[in-house]
Amino acid sequence: MVEQQAVQLDLIFQALANTTRRAMLRQLAHGERTVSALAGPFTMSLAAASKHIKVLERAGLVRRTVQGRTHICQLDATALAGANAWLDDYQHFWIDRLDAFEALFAGSEEV
Repeated sequence: MVEQQAVQLDLIFQALANTTRRAMLRQLAHGERTVSALAGPFTMSLAAASKHIKVLERAGLVRRTVQGRTHICQLDATALAGANAWLDDYQHFWIDRLDAFEALFAGSEEV
């Protein structure tokens, strides 16, 4: 089970590593879009856009439904919870570091 979670986390971060896919997710955060609408802002073919969407689907970030010849994509942000939990583990590290920096800075003002 832990290995499956690690694989899923890898797929999520792989999907998020690409600027185009992150932009597509931003579009989908405002509502469902067709593949054509997702491809619109980019200079790419529908086939290339579809490949990006497949990466997002594999990561569990997007669901696609087909209505006739139209493919409609919808954000499924629940998969982001796992990535957020992983990143949250490092929040404590940064809070500690920033607190130490703040203490150091506050100490230098007293001099």
